[in-house]
Amino acid sequence: MTHHSHSSTPDFVPRAAEAVREHLAAATGLPDFLAGAGNLTLAERRLIVDQALLMLDQNYVHLPLKAAMHAVNPVQRLRVMSRRLERQTEATKPVEWLFHAEMSEIFHSVRDLHTNYLLPDPYRGKIAFLPFLVERYEDAQGEHFMVTHVAQGFSAPGFAPGAEITHWSGIPIAKAVDLNAARFAGSNAAARRSRGIQSLTLRPLAMHLPPFEEWVTVSYIEAGAAAGAPPRELRETWRIVDNALLPPFTAAAAPTGAELAQGLDLDMDEANRAKVMLFAPKVVARQKALEAGEAAPEVRAGEIPTSMPKVFRAQEVQTAAGTFGYIRIFTFNELDVQGFINEFIRLLGEVPDSGLILDVRDNGGGVIWNSELALQTLTPRHITPEPTQFINTPLNLRICRQNQDQLGAWLPSMEQAVEIGAAYSGAVALTPEDKANMIGQQYFGPVVLITSARCYSATDIFAAGFQDHRIGPVLGTDENTGAGGANVWEHKHLVDLLAGDSGTPYRPLPKGAGMRVAIRRSLRVGANSGTPVEDLGITPDIPYRMTRRDLLEGNADLFERAGQVLKGLTPHALSITDATAAAGGALRLKVKATNIDRLDVYVDQRPRASVDLSDGQADVTVPDAATAHSARVEGFASGELVASNTAQLN
Repeated sequence: MTHHSHSSTPDFVPRAAEAVREHLAAATGLPDFLAGAGNLTLAERRLIVDQALLMLDQNYVHLPLKAAMHAVNPVQRLRVMSRRLERQTEATKPVEWLFHAEMSEIFHSVRDLHTNYLLPDPYRGKIAFLPFLVERYEDAQGEHFMVTHVAQGFSAPGFAPGAEITHWSGIPIAKAVDLNAARFAGSNAAARRSRGIQSLTLRPLAMHLPPFEEWVTVSYIEAGAAAGAPPRELRETWRIVDNALLPPFTAAAAPTGAELAQGLDLDMDEANRAKVMLFAPKVVARQKALEAGEAAPEVRAGEIPTSMPKVFRAQEVQTAAGTFGYIRIFTFNELDVQGFINEFIRLLGEVPDSGLILDVRDNGGGVIWNSELALQTLTPRHITPEPTQFINTPLNLRICRQNQDQLGAWLPSMEQAVEIGAAYSGAVALTPEDKANMIGQQYFGPVVLITSARCYSATDIFAAGFQDHRIGPVLGTDENTGAGGANVWEHKHLVDLLAGDSGTPYRPLPKGAGMRVAIRRSLRVGANSGTPVEDLGITPDIPYRMTRRDLLEGNADLFERAGQVLKGLTPHALSITDATAAAGGALRLKVKATNIDRLDVYVDQRPRASVDLSDGQADVTVPDAATAHSARVEGFASGELVASNTAQLN
């Protein structure tokens, strides 16, 4: 197997590291930031509330589910808020942060990370951060919270990766995490707690107000301390900085194509970019090098270079069970769908075919097409994309009528709903089914998928498709994925979709404010057909708990467990080694297979032959097929389809 290398500009990494240091050095203290924040007029506040009421009442697909499951009524709360604003004047209106706090709390009450109030300038595009990262692991003594990363330039006595946090501003750390989790959205307990840990030290201000406290006091046992060592204490202030070193997911001018197939946890996307900026400046260097047309810096030993370093990481991993491929998908958030799929296929061809560890932990989603189109490359089975539904409202019907080129598939059922009273439209897939099966299987080893509670949206859909199509086992580090089962649209998409309607109720929002709403809910397929993903998520087949060694030694125990799983699975390799014209206009195919006992042969999509295998090889002659364009062989083991390979002939 060949790993392609890139020559590097010698001083590019130091320059990038220095750029990160300079950027973080320009961070603002919390009091100074807040002193200049807040200039919405009363009329602008009223407009924001009115538009939020419109979106949640007329567009929000999960409103009935959330009202029942969480006993909330965000629409009524917005009506009450609107009435209060009518009685206020410029002189009597409350301070602005109270307005933002109430708006955020109303949106958070539905526990849906797709449905957000996005704060205006100067909050937009900023993050509040502490210069270290805390993660959780378990052992025989219970759960622990440990420092795993420290930003460059920050130091404190004994405060390094491996230091264990005991208290947070005087509160026992586990209780502090639970209190923090209760303040943030999350569709299930595992998702909320995971967010509670992350937000201890990192908060994107587009979705969250800055912390109320100006500093935190952290009690910790220093890394490497002997048993019984007394704790140390650290006081650290919150800082505010632009989250700008890696580009955000930016919407196209017109909401078409991949834009309308978006399924993204914006909070996780912002947080992941911030973590790269704070703790992985080499990734910033690679991305900047690619954008500037320079050669990318050298990657670490064993890592496979990629043209999309903020999307993928690929390498070989050595375990006691053998050597396996590893691909981390950090995000599905890439508008170049063909580029995403092509790079994924290329990386599949670079990793060992003995087995693949596919890791989507903490992937907040992105373009749903990317997630569903990738599934076909891992399995011989036909992929059925998840169907989606609008909630039936007069405004959703109006949007679909005026955008039939993109939304016409949902229109007949929505018009029929006026007569039959159906709550939801018919279920139609966002991803075209023919494209979801156009490429076919590209990787023939066994695959295990690793998930976490921070998997969300398009990643939930990917994990559901992986499980529903029985591609391989799901190994989960939490009880569920994040449970975001929907396609999400921004308020500006709705403005654009009715831009030609003189009576449109949508109005542009002031000063960079925004909103997002789950617009179409997704339903699972296969054995789980019809089950919503929202609030339920994907339950792993194999539970796993992260260890201290995982956090400090690059997922060492997790890889060992994944290797054990892969070793227990049967590989089914299948390849067409030769395809040539034979006498009399026939087509001769030579096929090599592993752990396959039957081959079915299709020529130009028509079944033409079926042969039994005993020694892993077959020589098949298909009459009257010399001018065929394609040949596909399907391999079976004990009657079950286990592999498929296609050769393009002419």
